[in-house]
Amino acid sequence: MKIVRNLELHIIHNCNLHCESCAHYSNQYHQGLVTLGQAARWFEQWQGRVQPISFSLLGGEPTLHPQLAEFVPLVKKYFPHSKLRLVTNGFFLERHPDLPRFLRSYPRAELHISIHHDSPEYLSHLQPQLDLVFQWQREYEITIKILNSQKYWTRRYYGIGSQMEPFADNQPRQSWENCPAKHCLQLFQGQLWKCPPLAYLQLQAKKYSLSEYWQPYLNYTPLSSNCTEPELHEFLGREDESYCAMCPSNPKTFSLPNPITNISVK
Repeated sequence: MKIVRNLELHIIHNCNLHCESCAHYSNQYHQGLVTLGQAARWFEQWQGRVQPISFSLLGGEPTLHPQLAEFVPLVKKYFPHSKLRLVTNGFFLERHPDLPRFLRSYPRAELHISIHHDSPEYLSHLQPQLDLVFQWQREYEITIKILNSQKYWTRRYYGIGSQMEPFADNQPRQSWENCPAKHCLQLFQGQLWKCPPLAYLQLQAKKYSLSEYWQPYLNYTPLSSNCTEPELHEFLGREDESYCAMCPSNPKTFSLPNPITNISVK
């Protein structure tokens, strides 16, 4: 069995926010969710082959999934030794009244609230959900972490929709060394993918007419569960690859526009 630092699952691709240059492309109006049955099949295929130190449930926005709470015991069943991280922007937590009970049953579970803007408008919308979260914390003694994501937001590509373009620094090693997602292994369509930008670029290509500059990255081959043990070890041991050149070699933070404001995508 191979130990991995972090394994992530998009349980849904929809998102209620439109964060410019989202590395998961969740600002570009994708749809679709993973059913509990699909997740169980994928977990079973990789159970005993990889052991994540942390297993992360995210999206998209996971609170838009009607069965969010039921993913918690599912992860616990197949990866009982992993720490569970549920990462959400928090806006629809009230839809899941059973969630704190499920989180309490998983001793190593954490609820991460990712804050994407510090404007009064944004925070006024979020405050009722934060009040709810801290009520859950008091009543159920669950672990809550607040992430000020907007402070560390970097540009991952240029443009949006069919006008989106990759970086052309052509320094894949430096891009990998500076990559905030280099330990964000994705479980997508039952396969393992190096990182979110490579995995969900497939969704972009299906929805938008991307330029030819994306083709080398669309040729990326994920790892299937029928791989051999040497193939698994080789895949997980990779650091920089040519595909890393799609991202910046020197990521720059920028002031994220209010993501509650809709962005026009063609």
